[in-house]
Amino acid sequence: QVELVESGGGLVQAGGSLRLSCTASGGTVSSYSMGWFRQAPGKEREFVGALSHNSFNTMYADSIKGRFTISRDNLKNTVFLQMNSLTPEDTGVYFCAGNPNRYYPSRYPTDYNSWGQGTQVTVSS
Repeated sequence: QVELVESGGGLVQAGGSLRLSCTASGGTVSSYSMGWFRQAPGKEREFVGALSHNSFNTMYADSIKGRFTISRDNLKNTVFLQMNSLTPEDTGVYFCAGNPNRYYPSRYPTDYNSWGQGTQVTVSS
């Protein structure tokens, strides 16, 4: 199990961009496929995107529509989520998560066994 800490959230106007970071300790992100999830108040946690350990296999939620990009720098033990063209519907707490199946990203939270505490993203209109 790896410990994950997210950072980079904040308040941004619609149309703006943010880059979230997720740094690991007690393990290496290269041992995991990594995912990003988000949760708005009163809603279930939803999948955003995921990336295999070698970046060869990616998947994104349909709602992203090319606006977000997940990447990793294994040498820095960090995973990123670049978010562009943000809308108020993107508001929520964003979590990074580690999946011990390093080769196959998953959109299901139950496949992940390591979670960060989350970072708040608020998009104003």
